[in-house]
Amino acid sequence: MSTGPRSALDEALAMAAPGRPLRDGLDRILQAKRGGLVVVGDQPAVLSICTGGFLLDAEFSPQRLSELAKMDGAIILAADASRIARANVHLMPKASIATTETGTRHRTAERVARSIDVPVISVSAAMSVITVYRNDRKHTLQPVGWLRDRADQALATLQRFRTRFDVALGNLSALEVEDTVSTGDVIGTIQAAEMVQRIADEVAGYLVELGDDGRLVRLQLAELTDGVAPSLRLVVRDYLRGPAQAPGTGVDRVDRVLAHLATLSSSELLDPHVVAEVLALPASLTDAHSGVEPRGYRLLHRLPRFSDSMIERIVGRFVNLQQIMRASLGELEQVDGVGAATARSLKEGLARMAETSIFERYQ
Repeated sequence: MSTGPRSALDEALAMAAPGRPLRDGLDRILQAKRGGLVVVGDQPAVLSICTGGFLLDAEFSPQRLSELAKMDGAIILAADASRIARANVHLMPKASIATTETGTRHRTAERVARSIDVPVISVSAAMSVITVYRNDRKHTLQPVGWLRDRADQALATLQRFRTRFDVALGNLSALEVEDTVSTGDVIGTIQAAEMVQRIADEVAGYLVELGDDGRLVRLQLAELTDGVAPSLRLVVRDYLRGPAQAPGTGVDRVDRVLAHLATLSSSELLDPHVVAEVLALPASLTDAHSGVEPRGYRLLHRLPRFSDSMIERIVGRFVNLQQIMRASLGELEQVDGVGAATARSLKEGLARMAETSIFERYQ
């Protein structure tokens, strides 16, 4: 898991998701029309800004959290929210820490979160909202019904882009065996795959907040994204020209391209010329004779019992898919680790794949 600000906030949101005891306690505070300030973490850095209050060290329960919120001070929980460490505490973060909030409770929450790496939760009685702060980020918890509606809408969009990706990938396979791939065919597949992953990330954000209530959405998301990331990586690996690693850096160029694609804005991703530039593909989008040829990684990975190392040796020996398909059994057997049975399996597998791809394309 990433250790960046977004994942840190996600961890905090997961603790306050529906179905978790902490969320039950926060909801009880709201239902009683009271406010509250909760710090999840009782490490020395937190205790150093606490004054007053009293020590509890009691097992956490939603009812106890709600009752303790009747007092004005903050409530300090253990890092895993399993125990209530202190209550009615006055927090004193440095006043010099920048904050965009105006209310006293919210200003304190933001300053504590910015100065100490702990989740800080503010419950507003006046606005009836729960806000989670972590580092420099904050997020207002949304109602479960709203989250479900947004997740359902995103899943419907994801389904459309997954269908578009499957069609583009199938067409790409047929064009590859026919040796008529154009830059536009490659880019269309990459754009669809990247859109699937971006929408999936949005749904995953809703799932963090939904907690246990997002079980069915989580299953649908897993089904709709199955195999997309590996296929995208193999497409990029097939068409990215040059050495596997950036000269003098040891950095995998495929990883670099995938990371670059992920940083493109929506308008940039939808611009085929921008994507072509990222992959160093020919500028002509429709010319099937522009020299765009797959190395063969993706189709070879579809064959059973072919390891990554063996595929790497085959591609290294024959350079591209067409040469692999035209190679004789004897030429294939010259590749280290490829025996007569393996060579025959490769030839027959690619032949079946070619027949299937062309049939599906022109039926």
